[in-house]
Amino acid sequence: MIHLLGLPGSPAPEPLDRVLEAARRDAGRLAEAGFPGLVVENYGDSPFLPGAVEPVTIAAMARVLGALREEIGDLPLGVNVLRNDARSALALAAAYGLQSIRVNVHAGARVTDQGLLEGRAWETLRLRAAWGAQGVAIWADVRVKHSAPLGAPRPVAEEVAEVVERGRADAVIVTGAGTGVAVDGEELAAVCRAAGGAPVLVGSGVHEGSVASILALAHGAIVGTATKEGGVTTAPVDPRRARAIIQAAAL
Repeated sequence: MIHLLGLPGSPAPEPLDRVLEAARRDAGRLAEAGFPGLVVENYGDSPFLPGAVEPVTIAAMARVLGALREEIGDLPLGVNVLRNDARSALALAAAYGLQSIRVNVHAGARVTDQGLLEGRAWETLRLRAAWGAQGVAIWADVRVKHSAPLGAPRPVAEEVAEVVERGRADAVIVTGAGTGVAVDGEELAAVCRAAGGAPVLVGSGVHEGSVASILALAHGAIVGTATKEGGVTTAPVDPRRARAIIQAAAL
């Protein structure tokens, strides 16, 4: 995961040149360590907008994606527009030939610090077809971190089925309660059973000591905080920590 610094229009923006420099640095270190793909998100823009972001955010993210494509060549690249702007993420993916988008709430609804987030699978799938972006995979979170159910909790298998079968997501992401928090093992196993043929990715709390056991069950993992200097999410990528995770994963 490439955590971008605050973009223009955010509450704490950084100069765009600094954003680009930091993104290039982290991408280069992760690629050199052997990570098989990268995902970019506007992590520094918190507190996040609940839905559509401002045009200046998309313009800035486009600058970053163009720079990263030069930096990492053909390495697979995805994008997540926080907090839940699947439309903009899909537009960026279509324009830059990205492999995937991450959607925090693709189906159903969740209560978050941004308020109520509602899935728009119906729109995202139609736009993907209309924009000729069928090759862009939709990675959809289930019970996404930093959120709670709107009503009474349901079995996770039911939520996975809605995301995969009715929402037609290409992969499912399962997380812990927050950024850097480990996934509950029983919940991960239940998601894997319910996902059928859809890949399951772990999206938080993956580190050098846990990555091998996670990959023994899940199809992949998104690693962010554990690659950073001192294990701090907002710090630069630490090449040593990044290499250690790849070695532990036997990639």
